[in-house]
Amino acid sequence: MKAHAPPQLRCAIYTRVSTDHGLEQEFNSLDNQREAAEAYVKSQSHEGWRCLPERYDDGGFSGGTIDRPAMQRLLADIRARRIDVVVVYKVDRLTRSLADFAKLVELFDAHGVSFVSVTQAFNTTNSMGRLTLNVLLSFAQFEREVTGERIRDKIAASKKKGIWMGGHIPLGYRVEARKLLIERSEAATVRLIFERYLALGSLPALQRELRERGVLTRPRSRASGATVGGVPFTNGPLAHVLRNRVYVGEINHKSHSHKGEHEAIVSQALFEAVQERLGDNLNGKRGRALASEAILIGRVFDDRGNRMTPTHANKGGVRYRYYASCVLAQGRKEDAGSVARVSAPDIEALVLTALRQRPGALALSDRELIDTHVERVIIGEGAIEIDLADGSDQLRLSWTRPAPVRKRQIITFNTGEGRPRPIRAEARERLVGAIATARAWLAEIIDGSAESTAIIAEREQLSERSVRMTLGLAFLAPDIVRAAVEGRLPRGAGLSSMVEMPTLWSEQERMMAEH
Repeated sequence: MKAHAPPQLRCAIYTRVSTDHGLEQEFNSLDNQREAAEAYVKSQSHEGWRCLPERYDDGGFSGGTIDRPAMQRLLADIRARRIDVVVVYKVDRLTRSLADFAKLVELFDAHGVSFVSVTQAFNTTNSMGRLTLNVLLSFAQFEREVTGERIRDKIAASKKKGIWMGGHIPLGYRVEARKLLIERSEAATVRLIFERYLALGSLPALQRELRERGVLTRPRSRASGATVGGVPFTNGPLAHVLRNRVYVGEINHKSHSHKGEHEAIVSQALFEAVQERLGDNLNGKRGRALASEAILIGRVFDDRGNRMTPTHANKGGVRYRYYASCVLAQGRKEDAGSVARVSAPDIEALVLTALRQRPGALALSDRELIDTHVERVIIGEGAIEIDLADGSDQLRLSWTRPAPVRKRQIITFNTGEGRPRPIRAEARERLVGAIATARAWLAEIIDGSAESTAIIAEREQLSERSVRMTLGLAFLAPDIVRAAVEGRLPRGAGLSSMVEMPTLWSEQERMMAEH
């Protein structure tokens, strides 16, 4: 009797290197990874494995993000169900980010795709293989973070010595041999801005005068080839110039500044006088500004160019703040952008988080940070674009608009009642706190600061069994964790239920649906 042939499994080989060094060689690192993967697939031909001819090669792309050309093609083909198995040389070729890896595994599971590493033998269909993957990715991310720390330390040490370390070149300077040199024509503009602000006493008056004089921002070409700048100054760029300590011969680093190697454009006395006037004006308008909680007022637009104005609604005694496209109030809903109304606290938090990464940001309040750095915020479906006041490239933030409250259904979980009720606030707090604790303990075990669960148990004065049970919470599926944080788990799905969950995410979700 003839044996049935095994089903054919379509194998996609993904390769990646972080730099483009050596890619011009006839046989490079990408070729080496692919050759090893092809040999592995060939060894499994008796199981029906065969290589797809398409190449998914990312040369010169970091593993810290999945926004890579070949990776995006791979994901598109997975969604189109053209792939059964993804083969990589090592796990960190796929990604070095635990968060991205979790999303990828979730996508693989949803489309029935298996995942194989040639040099690290494990099976993603069982809980031990999934645990191994998480641990391996933890080490890969740790290595990446250590490398990042070394780079940041080198930048900090160089800036303490006053060395220019790159970035947006301030108006009034040019860069030669990694040093800031004064650009005489622009330096005259910088001095004019400082002197006239001190004389006029307000940014709007200064803006009007510069416009009348025909003074424009510096034109600059982006990597895309588009030209920006060469336009009249607005309040944001002017405030950025007036607060920038580069102009007194200093180098900024986070909330500190250090004596720089470059020559100052304005005197210390003029700079300090301007700072005092800026402070007086800020204090004078702070009382008026605080009447509105909307720190992005006047700066938010939808993706069709409509200004989004602050509004609010009161529900159940709670005040909810929004930014809404101005055309809604005019009855022209069809003219609004792809996002016509958005939660104000959510957008403000995203913008502030991005801005806090900029030099000198830690020393500023939220409102000062917005006034100094933000020219315009454009909200679209899936992305927020921030036009910076200093004229540098836009910041682009990915975001997902939360579903309306009426669509946030409670995750199904049998409570013995006809309609599930949401988890109690106290139970939710205990569960979320335990998840955070579990993740912290897992990180300690991975990085070696805690050698075993016994060490943690002794330190926390708990039984080792309790520690092990709590550690299981570190492997809850992202959807379940998100539901816990948002309070969408039903009553009955508390801490005692969650510690009994299996490690496999698909099993967890099945239990939540069928328990």
